[in-house]
Amino acid sequence: MIKVEFYEKEEIKEKDIKFAVIMAFYKDKIVVVRHRDRNTWEIPGGHKEENESSLDAAKRELFEETGAKVFDLKWICSYSVNRGENNSFGNLYYADIKELGKLPGYEIEDVKLVKELPKNLTYPLIQPHLYERVNKYIAGVTG
Repeated sequence: MIKVEFYEKEEIKEKDIKFAVIMAFYKDKIVVVRHRDRNTWEIPGGHKEENESSLDAAKRELFEETGAKVFDLKWICSYSVNRGENNSFGNLYYADIKELGKLPGYEIEDVKLVKELPKNLTYPLIQPHLYERVNKYIAGVTG
């Protein structure tokens, strides 16, 4: 059983944050990506590198996974994923991409713009929760 929980600013220390996930939009469409080793779609994001802040990881991952060159990025919340044994923590960001460039050629094979999250997600028990949280932010709903 996987449980996703959300936290406000500074409830989770930066040193405990392992991931940055970016719910990105371009021209009012959701940006999803496909890793070259998978047939499923996911929200851009990834692990923080050593001595990297989650904000810097979000900027780096957004570029590496989508080719985004110009964008506005906003921290939404921290979150945890509990798989029964332990929690892993990440920060969730919202990105409004103004300019997409060429995909830089790392691990992402394809980028797709969609009106709603695809059914075949890489992390189907996690990503819909993140998407819903960002939609609440966009709509101005708190909590």
